Amino acid sequence: MASAIVRAPASSANLGAGFDVLGMALTLHADCGLGEAPDGAHQLDSHHPARIVFDELGGSGPIWLRCNIPMARGLGFSGAARIAAASLAAVQQAGDDRAIDERADEILRVTAAHEGHGDNAAASLFGGITAYVDGRALRIAVGPVLAAATFIAWVPDVTTSTDTSRRALPGVVERSDAVANIGRSIQFVTAFAHDDPSVLAGATQDRLHQAVRLPAVPGAAEALDAGVAAGAWCGWLSGSGPTIGLLCDSAAAGAVTAALPAGGHAKVLAIDTVGARVVPG
Repeated sequence: MASAIVRAPASSANLGAGFDVLGMALTLHADCGLGEAPDGAHQLDSHHPARIVFDELGGSGPIWLRCNIPMARGLGFSGAARIAAASLAAVQQAGDDRAIDERADEILRVTAAHEGHGDNAAASLFGGITAYVDGRALRIAVGPVLAAATFIAWVPDVTTSTDTSRRALPGVVERSDAVANIGRSIQFVTAFAHDDPSVLAGATQDRLHQAVRLPAVPGAAEALDAGVAAGAWCGWLSGSGPTIGLLCDSAAAGAVTAALPAGGHAKVLAIDTVGARVVPG
């Protein structure tokens, strides 16, 4: 296949209590294509993280990346870029977009190894809501009510290093905190299993990472509280931050957005239920 483009969605990881497990695909995207870069895209050299996984999956020739996912903001930029490139390698070799599904396990394994965790990569590959468990992705059904939800990202004017953020977390947690997070993450998944947003109230409360990470981002805790008070079903620190994610009914999106503090801007998005796919040039 001489010309192909694969699109992979951004993601929000952890979703509150599902630390390093849960992920949600979002309607921001990374496009990776074969050949010379078109306008607005960047040619990838051999050192680029997306190029590295493309080569590892057996891809060959020049490739480019075009992306509207902000970097270092907790919205899965690197995971989406790597998934797009790894999927592109599979499509190039097979000459068929079905190769993404056929080699999904391999694409996820290689990408997660380079990411260091698979929650973002799984969501970008499969779309919707996923749980990354023991190296494989479990897809969580998204019913029509929650598929129509609005995701509001409050993106601060600062960046976050995932590695630095991880080093700040304690190596040991209290049993009561672990139990609380298990309960809340099950509550979150149950809300989607029943397609019932009322079950999301309190489902993203967390005791493992947010209390450490939120104070490092000016305005983040305020944005989280203000968004929920204004009508969001729930909210969380997206990945390691600094972005705050809020899930709400589309009718409440205006009020939630208006309630968010200065020091950041809002992106009004949705859940991407498709995942990585070939798109027209």
